Amino acid sequence: MRGQEILNNPFLNKGTGFTEEERAELGLTGLLPAHVQTIKEQADQAYAQYLTKANNVEKRIFLSTLFDTNRTLFYYLVDQHVAEFMPIVYDPTIADTIENYSALFVNPQNAAFLDINHPENIEATLKNAADGRDIKLLVGTDAEGILGIGDWGVQGVDIAVGKLMVYTAAAGIDPTSVLPVSVDAGTNRKELLADPLYLGNRHERVHGEQYFKFIDKFVKTAQSLFPDMYLHFEDFGRSTATKILNTYKNNWPTFNDDIQGTGIVVTSAVLGALAITGEDIKSQTYLTYGGGSAGTGIASRVLAEFMQQGLSEEEARKHFYMVDRQGLLFDDDETLTPEQKPFARSRSEFENADELTDLLTIVKTVKPTVLVGTSTNPGSFTKEIVAAMIANTDHPKIFPLSNPTKLHEAMPDDLIKWSDGKALVAAGVPVDPVVASNGVTYEIGQANNMLVYPGLGLGTIVAKAKILSDGMISAAAHALGGMVDTSQPGAPVLPPVSRLSEMSFRVAVAVAKQAIAEGLNQVEIDNVEAAVKSAQWTPKY
Repeated sequence: MRGQEILNNPFLNKGTGFTEEERAELGLTGLLPAHVQTIKEQADQAYAQYLTKANNVEKRIFLSTLFDTNRTLFYYLVDQHVAEFMPIVYDPTIADTIENYSALFVNPQNAAFLDINHPENIEATLKNAADGRDIKLLVGTDAEGILGIGDWGVQGVDIAVGKLMVYTAAAGIDPTSVLPVSVDAGTNRKELLADPLYLGNRHERVHGEQYFKFIDKFVKTAQSLFPDMYLHFEDFGRSTATKILNTYKNNWPTFNDDIQGTGIVVTSAVLGALAITGEDIKSQTYLTYGGGSAGTGIASRVLAEFMQQGLSEEEARKHFYMVDRQGLLFDDDETLTPEQKPFARSRSEFENADELTDLLTIVKTVKPTVLVGTSTNPGSFTKEIVAAMIANTDHPKIFPLSNPTKLHEAMPDDLIKWSDGKALVAAGVPVDPVVASNGVTYEIGQANNMLVYPGLGLGTIVAKAKILSDGMISAAAHALGGMVDTSQPGAPVLPPVSRLSEMSFRVAVAVAKQAIAEGLNQVEIDNVEAAVKSAQWTPKY
């Protein structure tokens, strides 16, 4: 590969960073301005351009263009401004670019686009997209259930690209070893089907046997082509996500971010909050508001933590309640999903069972100490609900996680104000610190999966684990929850995004050690910390 081919390859391109010797050797003489820039000079120049952009969407488009042009420079720049850039390359700005993906389309960004109408093309598609690269990490999505914004068809590929950006920026996973995959099964969003610019299949979603056969062929083909692959599922629908995860998780290192990732980070937030208050997890009562794949996945993960602390499953389930559209979930409801059923309660437990359809009545009745929102119902955590929780516990743990921001169940500054600083709060997106009337500045933890999934993936890859086990997942939660500073008034229940690289390293080490302890590693590792550091890619020429 020489000349223009190199300049057009984002994995190889250095732009004005090519030395005179490299220019002569690679057929680049005369194709670039004479001055050779250092990567720092390039990054300073790019950041100055970034600052001229008028809004977050324009900033993300600029960074995506840089990503498409020069991956090394992109990640060098992100590394310099990680806390500032994460809300731009990932949540919440990514929701805007997903919704406008077809209209803004310029570059496929090395993604693989699988068409459900052509299963015969799966192998060729994956080979073409990999282009000879050794793929260690694959993020696949069918974009039926993007948290907070729903079904966006092929446009959801942007979430897979964004996830992989975070994997590299946070954990140092080599960008040449990753592959974003779109499973285009159609879309039920009418505005997309009617949009002349829409780039995906223009038919309603395919479900049932055809769909699951296609997924099975995709997974098995990917496993055959990329034998060292860690498979990350993202934003699949409520009716398919858990079934797909359960089909493959016992035979391959497989991870569903919405089911497991959110559960890990919320478990970490609970552990961090308990470290601050000094309470025992077994004394907590947990209420989920939103019974989709995220809500049920989070509850399942926190339930596992209760059991790890010594409770039987039967005892642990007594601490859990779940609310969805119909109100508190009861076991005589025939519309419950398989994931909801384990959290449904008996009507005979309550004298007012028929009244348990609104959240305030439910909170007053079940007396939760932990309230987690994945409902996408904005404003649903009201002042009255906060007051009802304070009646149950001195320090309610309230986590409005729906994103983007406009879908938050409550804004953190309101929760702090309504509780006089008693509530321990985590949000689903970045939130500015809150200065309360008592003069304390409260840092708001961001309960975002990016705090944990990059390190989880890196640790699994380093150990070359046969599967991703519950023990490895628990190790990740404890590694993250153990980073909370309990000595500071107003300390967040999760460490700040500015410590993302440190978090990812600590999680990766804990996960790899747990894999070894369980005998799941397929490589011998004498020094786990050294092995993780050695596996991390750094952006330099």
